[in-house]
Formats: sequence, C-alpha cells, structure tokens
Amino acid sequence: MDGQTIYSLGIALVFVGIFIVLLAFLLLFYSSAKETGKIKGGGALIIGPFPIIFGTDKESVRTVLILSIILTVLLIAVMVIFYLLSR
Repeated sequence: MDGQTIYSLGIALVFVGIFIVLLAFLLLFYSSAKETGKIKGGGALIIGPFPIIFGTDKESVRTVLILSIILTVLLIAVMVIFYLLSR
C-alpha cells in the first residue's frame, strides 16, 4: 500500500465515524422524544487500546463493555496487520 491509499482510507474512515455518531445521536433523540420514563445509557472512552467504561445501569455497562472489547480486539488486529504489511 502506498501513502496516498492509506491517507485516503484514513480520511474516509473519519467521515464514516462522524456519520455514525450523528446517526446514533439522531436515533437516540428520536427514541427519547416519543417515550417518557427512565433514562438509561452508557459510554466508553477508548484511549489507545484501553477502554474506560461508564453507565447508568448494569445492562448499559455490560453492552458498552462488550462493544468496547470488540473494538479493542479489532484495533489490535488492524495494528498487527498494518505492521506485518509494512515489513
């Protein structure tokens, strides 16, 4: 892979990530606008390969934990693949 391809892939992934965040925000806003009741939620702050998990209930924390573990494994796999391809 040349530098231009990796650069283009990186820019595309940034835009895809922004789109997913905006879509998730709009879906969350829509679902909370039509329902009243208890609010549940959670999140993850991923710094490098280390996730920091927070949430309002056990179910939200468990879901975010599973998703962050999957994301961390994918991150490490991509890093290893790029390392092996660059050798």
